Amino acid sequence: MKEYPFIPYKPTACDDATMLEKSQAYFELMDQRRSVRHFSDREISDELIDNIIMTAGTAPSGANKQPWTFCVVRDPLIKSKIREAAEKEEYESYHTRMPPEWLEDLAPLGTDWQKPFLEIAPVIIVVFRKSHELVNDQKKKNYYVQESVGIACGFLLSAIHQAGLASLTHTPSPMNFLQEILHRPENEKPFLLVPVGYPAEDATVPDIQRKHLDQIRIKY
Repeated sequence: MKEYPFIPYKPTACDDATMLEKSQAYFELMDQRRSVRHFSDREISDELIDNIIMTAGTAPSGANKQPWTFCVVRDPLIKSKIREAAEKEEYESYHTRMPPEWLEDLAPLGTDWQKPFLEIAPVIIVVFRKSHELVNDQKKKNYYVQESVGIACGFLLSAIHQAGLASLTHTPSPMNFLQEILHRPENEKPFLLVPVGYPAEDATVPDIQRKHLDQIRIKY
């Protein structure tokens, strides 16, 4: 059984006033984050994307298994294939799969089955969850995979926004075509598709409001 040495934990030390100031500044930064559907095709450096993914990789995970793979897609041909497959599934969803209530809830957001941003955004990050590892043809189980990958995706979105870029969480259903197009092994299943880039100069977003603190926090 693998054993880890234990080392001293060294948190970022600061006084209460500074901690409060930092928490307020981070909230104000993240409160500006929005899902963007209008991207510029301006290029993004590999180093910037790598830093963002490394940040996502610091997320906690069940038994420290880190059951995720982040595929960075820049190739125009692959992006075109992803868009074609995604729009096929989205068309079916909007026209036959989604119940009226769901379509009614989506209507104010101005979404539809067409996804041009999948080709316009310079980078698509496709996140895969790994149900198990394959080591010498042996299956090694991963734990709390959904939860772990979900947390990592939260870190990913935060890092993207902190870097000054825009993103969108896209989950065409079903997403098996991503596994086929990107030639991922059978132990990896698509979890989330995230276009990343600078917002277009004329980008707009719905004027939505987030729930007030008293609507999402309960004190005991």
